[in-house]
Amino acid sequence: MTLGHNENTALEALIIGSSPAVCRLREMIRRVARSNASVMLCGPSGSGKELVARAIHDEGARAGKAFSAINCGAIPGELIESELFGHEKGSFTGAHARRIGHFEASEGGTLFLDEIGDMRFDMQVKLLRVLEDRTIVRVGSSEVKAVDVRVISATHQDLGAAIAEGKFREDLFFRLGVVVLQIPSLASRVEDIPALVRHFQRQMPAGAKCRYDDAAMAVLMRHAWPGNVRELRNFVERASVLHGGETLGADDVAMLLDPTAALAPRPAVCPVTEDFAAAPFASAAPTAKTPAPGRPIDLKREIETIELEQIHVALDLADGIISEAARLLTLKRTTLIEKMRKYGVHQQAA
Repeated sequence: MTLGHNENTALEALIIGSSPAVCRLREMIRRVARSNASVMLCGPSGSGKELVARAIHDEGARAGKAFSAINCGAIPGELIESELFGHEKGSFTGAHARRIGHFEASEGGTLFLDEIGDMRFDMQVKLLRVLEDRTIVRVGSSEVKAVDVRVISATHQDLGAAIAEGKFREDLFFRLGVVVLQIPSLASRVEDIPALVRHFQRQMPAGAKCRYDDAAMAVLMRHAWPGNVRELRNFVERASVLHGGETLGADDVAMLLDPTAALAPRPAVCPVTEDFAAAPFASAAPTAKTPAPGRPIDLKREIETIELEQIHVALDLADGIISEAARLLTLKRTTLIEKMRKYGVHQQAA
């Protein structure tokens, strides 16, 4: 009885929330963890699919073995075969030594293939053969190696449409999706938001934690959360950087949720006067922060605040992919990485 209680506590500490959707998800995790069947996780970006994959691994018989994750959409097509199956020295330009692939590295454990819908069609054929035969061949080798790996895959795409368009193999879908789990969006379980906020603040210093009044929490629960749990995690981090130790109200939360709105010009309501010639300029000018008498604006800090907000927005829009976020910000990838280090922004997994 004690062991079961500890297992439940561990799963609840990993999959946060008490909404009906999350309770159903935890129950499904417990059920599929008992088998070795391949599982496909479907759900929007940022909903926590890798976390669910980790939970399935931790709840099953393979918990003591390796758990390896690979994003199929983030690896160049010409390298994905080597990443999965490994390669021999000299098998292609740049192959200076033998490399063990993720399948071999996950022997006895679990391999999580994220964004499986982005996998090249020719690689889909090779992956299907591995799943059916439970063997791999390294690039540049003829040696067949048996592997014992449980495969969990994930996608935010409509694979039914991809199959109809000939972009994804139907037989691979059925092999990967012996069990298909739908991961709920954050918008479908907003009652979990207070618990998630507390969870994300748990590792923060006391002085960095924000408090939220009832109106602020109501704004959070009305938000659409297109970036799902990842967006909420970034919001909590952004709030702690800009307002650590403060109690936030509805207006504060609204601004943090849409930081780009602070940069948009706000139309001014001009009183009717004889000096109406200045009105067009007044309405076109953005609202600026006016220094209080004797208290100048810290321009460097204001610029850094805007820069940090835009980095978070770009990372949200890019699903945490740094190269894409850099493109949105018209920065070099290395420049964005330097700025992220400067502000203590960490890359988030899907």
